Amino acid sequence: MEPPSQVPLPEQRQEMKKREADATVYMKFMKGHSCYDAIPTSCKLVIFDTKLQVKKAFFALVANGLRAAPLWDSKLQRFVGMLTITDFINILHCYYRSPMVQMYELERHKIETWRDVYLQRSNHILISISPEASLFDAIYSLLKYKIHRLPVMDPQSGNILHILTHKRILKFLHIFERNVPKPAFMGRQIQELGIGTFRNIATVQQTATLYDALAIFVERRVSALPVVDEQGKVVSLYSKFDVINLAAQKSYNNLDMPMQEAVRRRSCFVEGVIKCYSDETLETIIDRLVNAEVHRLVLVDRADVVKGIISLSDLLQAMVLTPAGIDALMS
Repeated sequence: MEPPSQVPLPEQRQEMKKREADATVYMKFMKGHSCYDAIPTSCKLVIFDTKLQVKKAFFALVANGLRAAPLWDSKLQRFVGMLTITDFINILHCYYRSPMVQMYELERHKIETWRDVYLQRSNHILISISPEASLFDAIYSLLKYKIHRLPVMDPQSGNILHILTHKRILKFLHIFERNVPKPAFMGRQIQELGIGTFRNIATVQQTATLYDALAIFVERRVSALPVVDEQGKVVSLYSKFDVINLAAQKSYNNLDMPMQEAVRRRSCFVEGVIKCYSDETLETIIDRLVNAEVHRLVLVDRADVVKGIISLSDLLQAMVLTPAGIDALMS
């Protein structure tokens, strides 16, 4: 005798439909809004000519609290790339111990020389997006190309209208969250959902040198490092943005200082360690990220030992791209 076929009951079918609808709420929201929608009414855009002296460019980044700026080539009459803190870190890491190059000589060069000579191994292609493109496409580009800033470029004029970031996109969603049905998974614990990095976490010992931290930034391609003590407890957070202050303070000839000293020397706004716990809900995590205006939370146990990192990239991947069957973080 054949077993009766398993036909879902009406209640089960309804529950399955609700789960599917829940999973795609944020994906549909991002597909239904354009990059233009996310541009603030008023914002500042700093642009550097490639003939600008490197020292002045990095001072301008510090003065304006920026992490990157689009580069304009006056000969080609078009935008050719971005100058980022990552460029500065790559050069410090590459040439600090080189007998051929004195660090103080580097800052005298123009940006175009830096790009042609010192950054010859890096990618010079400017990745941009149209204002009419969806926020879903913007998230895909940010995560696929592992970039933190995506210029929104007018296809007709070639002008850059805004620089989109993970933070801006999540804040845009947060602003309109009342118009979006809240999925049930927002009330689930972060450990249940498995969102974040929990293995091989990039950290730096407080007794390690600043040069060691730069090496981790370069090799692991992370934007911040939890600084930990001998027990693995987080004592501070050192980000790529902190490195730019070395230019302002003329400290880049002393990269052998311990991390304790590097953290103490920070003169600008310090992001601090914004922590979370594995039993907190996704909704709590997102609220904390948006309200603190940070790029990541350090997941710790009750003894403050680092157990993971939850970044904006992790959240956007899980909430927007995974429901579409895309894993941009693994591509």
